[in-house]
Amino acid sequence: MEIAQAKIVIEAALLTAGQPLSVADLRRLFDQSLSGAEVEGVLRDLQADWQGRGVRLVQLASGWRFQSAPEIAEFLARLQADKAPRYSRAVLETLAIVAYRQPVTRGDIEDIRGVTVSTSVVKALEDRGWIEVIGQKDVVGRPALFATTRQFLDDLGLRSLDDLPLLPDAASPAQAAAVLGQQSIAFDPAEPPAADPPRATEAAPAADASPSAGAPPASDASPAVEAAFPDSESRDAS
Repeated sequence: MEIAQAKIVIEAALLTAGQPLSVADLRRLFDQSLSGAEVEGVLRDLQADWQGRGVRLVQLASGWRFQSAPEIAEFLARLQADKAPRYSRAVLETLAIVAYRQPVTRGDIEDIRGVTVSTSVVKALEDRGWIEVIGQKDVVGRPALFATTRQFLDDLGLRSLDDLPLLPDAASPAQAAAVLGQQSIAFDPAEPPAADPPRATEAAPAADASPSAGAPPASDASPAVEAAFPDSESRDAS
């Protein structure tokens, strides 16, 4: 098949797909007759063709997809009957700690936040498909280790953890949560910003989220991840 025709087929497949498509997925369209390099070349051409338009072709952790440009999100939101779920400060701070310090135990999260992390907070993130258990820490009690998923990266429009926004020096969990909130994750404005009491029990998350299938763990920690919350100490057991 000529590359020009392949470009039409790949464009149509991406526009009609309900999820990101990998290069391997796209090669199946042509019964493997196109090489991975040829498919990637077509994808780069399509990226250039759609540059500057309201819809763009982007590469995510699990593949390629068309999505609306960030600068027009506020306009498209006016047509959505259902508002995006809003998450409490507790949920977003927990997500931020997992994202920037993974893998972490529940005890590590509590040490950094200074409050007890309720089961409902962790469950909200697991149900959304944003975090998952990837193993156990080799200490007494063998607590579960949490990390983010490829679904998390896809939903935030990121290719890898290297694309996480950089945090200011000695960032607090609240600052990290605010940075992630800028990646189209909505805060619950009803939750007061006042500091939590030490080791208090967290409130339930502000919104329910639809379940999502699990995904392979994201890539190894980037410099942005390693630099997060430098003044915090990890706990050996939870």
